[in-house]
Amino acid sequence: MRQLIRGRTLSFHADPVEVENAFTYHEDGAVLVEDGKIVATGDYATLRADGLPEIDHRPNLILPGFIDTHIHFPQVQVVASWGAQLLDWLNTYTFPEEARFSQQGHAPAMAEKFLDLLVQHGTTTAVAFCSVHPQSAEALFSAAEARNMAMIAGKVMMDRNAPEAVLDTPQQGYDDSKALIEKWHGRGRQRYAITPRFAITSTPQQMEMAGQLAREHPDCHIQTHLSENLDEIAFTLSLYPKARDYLDIYETYGLLGDKILLGHSIHLEEREIARMAETGSHPVFCPTSNLFLGSGLFDEGGLRARGIRAGIATDIGGGTSYSMLQTMNEGYKILQLRGQKLHPFAAFHWATRGNALVLGMEDRIGTLAAGTDADLVVLNSRATPAMTLRMERATTLAEELFILQIMGDDRAIAQTYVAGKPML
Repeated sequence: MRQLIRGRTLSFHADPVEVENAFTYHEDGAVLVEDGKIVATGDYATLRADGLPEIDHRPNLILPGFIDTHIHFPQVQVVASWGAQLLDWLNTYTFPEEARFSQQGHAPAMAEKFLDLLVQHGTTTAVAFCSVHPQSAEALFSAAEARNMAMIAGKVMMDRNAPEAVLDTPQQGYDDSKALIEKWHGRGRQRYAITPRFAITSTPQQMEMAGQLAREHPDCHIQTHLSENLDEIAFTLSLYPKARDYLDIYETYGLLGDKILLGHSIHLEEREIARMAETGSHPVFCPTSNLFLGSGLFDEGGLRARGIRAGIATDIGGGTSYSMLQTMNEGYKILQLRGQKLHPFAAFHWATRGNALVLGMEDRIGTLAAGTDADLVVLNSRATPAMTLRMERATTLAEELFILQIMGDDRAIAQTYVAGKPML
């Protein structure tokens, strides 16, 4: 079906931090969509045609759908669990919750609710950790496929330092991951992420198996955690005493490169930063989680200066909101504490095209360019009385975006389109 989605369109074609004219904005714009793809984006007057069905979202903004590059699917029911830092939080809340995903019917039910929450918050693609149980990944991929929603996910590999109910073995982790890759990777819009949870919960034998998977499937993403918490780093290095630093563990097993997503990456050594830059590895900034767990302040400016491109993500359930708007809100505050600035143009680029670049998927998602998948979010900058009042004084697009960034949440999502289909 061919249709025209009308509104004020905004899409980035470059990074606003690096290029002055980085975006294209149409005050009365439209996105022409056919069979789940964007045919064209431009002025409404140019794209309209007699008999062409139209959906009119004026005066709202139409942007590419948000991309979340680090989120934990099995943690949807432990968001907002009180009072712990990382390792205690995992043992007290996360691992018992993830054990429930072995129960018949639980993972499919949670997958539907998880994807509902994503689209309600304007997120159209996510990079998700599943539980250790292969059926958790099966459930998420099946639910995403039914919605034609681009999902990158993997079952965690973890064979130590957790309850028995959430452990596999090196061979089982390899076999389960291999079977999931063969079934789901590249099927429709689904992609697989090889997922050793982090070095604490994987023995050297399992890390070797993760490296073997990466060698056998070089087009798969890899997701894990790095240097989130000082106690975590100390414990990790005690388990790998020959490692030069935390990153060296992943490097030893051949996991570094432009396919790896290293969640958090807060407390980095100079050698780690240099190797991340040399290998094209990607840290992922998780601001609401870093604040909630008291983990530390991400150095976006310092990493950027070294040529490192970072993602930004919610990290549900250590993170406290599914909203990429709220994620950018807290990201702004963390960077303020770092003496750095997050301009609203840079923020909205980051949550769309920027994260697509991190994933190597900018040819498919993250922009309103012709030929890309028609994943869109429609934003209402007057969604609440407080936002409406503030908008009375806004005179520029940048001001409006910053109001959305700081005051917006799921109430500001007027509609979300996945492959051209309205989801709300």
